[in-house]
Amino acid sequence: MFVKRIELKDFRNYKDLDVSFNKNVNIFIGNNAQGKTNLLESIYLNSMARSFKTSKDKELIRFGSDFCRMRTTAFFDDDEHTTEIVITKDGKKGIKLDGVRIKKTSELLERIFIIIFSPEDMKIVKDEPEKRRKFIDRELCQIKPGYYSDLSNYKRVLRQRNVYLKESAIDISILDIWDHELARYGAKVISRRDEFILKINDISKEIHGSISGGKETLNVKYEANVEKSADPADTESVFYEKLLKTRDDDIRNRTTGIGPHKDDLKISADGVDLRKFGSQGQQRTAALSLKLSEIKLIEDEMGEKPILLLDDVLSELDNDRQTYLINSLGGNQLFITTTDISGKVAKSLPEGKIFKINSGEVEIEI
Repeated sequence: MFVKRIELKDFRNYKDLDVSFNKNVNIFIGNNAQGKTNLLESIYLNSMARSFKTSKDKELIRFGSDFCRMRTTAFFDDDEHTTEIVITKDGKKGIKLDGVRIKKTSELLERIFIIIFSPEDMKIVKDEPEKRRKFIDRELCQIKPGYYSDLSNYKRVLRQRNVYLKESAIDISILDIWDHELARYGAKVISRRDEFILKINDISKEIHGSISGGKETLNVKYEANVEKSADPADTESVFYEKLLKTRDDDIRNRTTGIGPHKDDLKISADGVDLRKFGSQGQQRTAALSLKLSEIKLIEDEMGEKPILLLDDVLSELDNDRQTYLINSLGGNQLFITTTDISGKVAKSLPEGKIFKINSGEVEIEI
């Protein structure tokens, strides 16, 4: 699985771009704000149908243009395929796979596997719970058919329930309909997330032991505010009953106070909560372990080596962690952004291509 070529039209600061990549390593070098991350973003977007930088598609269109287009040629499913995304000023987005328009984003998600490493990812342990929920959801949308749909439906019902809670007069029979729907989709989200984190915990624990030299034992636990049962149907019942108990609070506060949109991860080492009490080094080691466990899980579950995007993440790690990261990525196609590539880490990289990025212009150096 690798990206062979990308063509951009009026995307971010790229007016017109057509560039081919190495199937092993691709390094984008340049000063800040020149377009390195924008190029990674276009690769990610053509695989995941959404940006890792913004939720507003209109921001992707180059200033003064009416639309943007991204077309990627990639090798997956034992063949070469093209994906194309067009976004217009009115926010509409069209997606084509091999020239055929697709109606469901999941049709794209389940074909190309991609993982982004960013400076924000290195802060996942200490950041707010929303970042940790995104960490879970981002990969589950790729590896579990149906999860994207369940999560989207949960968010839709949650929005509608919250809108209704702001009405001046609440009809309990109508609210009850939303409660049943919220519990239905929420139970599926909770079950999938819990199952995912159990696997991530086992993998990241082993990786963390290698990075730390066995000095600490990492533990990652999914903390749901609705008790999970082995049977999703039981989780749904528990969720619904809890919504009934908190209904008066929700009506008074005009928002939904419980559910997977409030869940979190507890990340600890030898029983110490790393978010509250971990040093920066401990937090980054745990974050790196979690990100590397994503790769292993995709390889185990899907039988594919995911494409990896490293967005200036090397600068966030010391030399030992940089070397461990690079040595862990053999066989994956790499896209790396940096202001400089030199020293021990550069020598450990497989042979590839180096691109100089300057104000939306790309020049191949090697």
